[in-house]
Amino acid sequence: MAKEQSFDVVSQVDLQEVDNAVQQAVKEIAQRYDLKDTGATLSLDRKAAELTLTAPSDFVLRQVKDVLASKLVRRGIDLKALSWGNVQSASGGTVRVTASIVNGIPDDVARRISKDVRDLKRKVRVAIEGDKVRVFSASRDELQGVIAHLKAQDYGIPLQFTNYR
Repeated sequence: MAKEQSFDVVSQVDLQEVDNAVQQAVKEIAQRYDLKDTGATLSLDRKAAELTLTAPSDFVLRQVKDVLASKLVRRGIDLKALSWGNVQSASGGTVRVTASIVNGIPDDVARRISKDVRDLKRKVRVAIEGDKVRVFSASRDELQGVIAHLKAQDYGIPLQFTNYR
């Protein structure tokens, strides 16, 4: 009997890379002529895994968001990993927006992934284990087919495939 193979579907973000991207974006905001003296700020709360952007107007806020997005993409962070909140008015006529960094697969998305894998009618088993989904099969080809199918889907969060053994 063949040994059972498996892999995990996870959604993880390297906070150190996010921190590096934020530092690069802050540097660029301080140096760019159109953003230099606007008072726009960008901060990362590592414990809460949350980004906060503050700017004097919506236009400047969008510019700061674009700078941050370019730095995140360059660092290999998928932009789907950020869950943006609504723009709020802050003190002094400024606007503020927060973005939480998605780490782990939410329960509803995990159930959707599990249902999609079962609907493929392949010879695989699916188990939801906390904030990850584990897929088992006796055949590596079946697992590779499941990975290809999941990569083609859009679940609103970035997915990585780990512990492939």
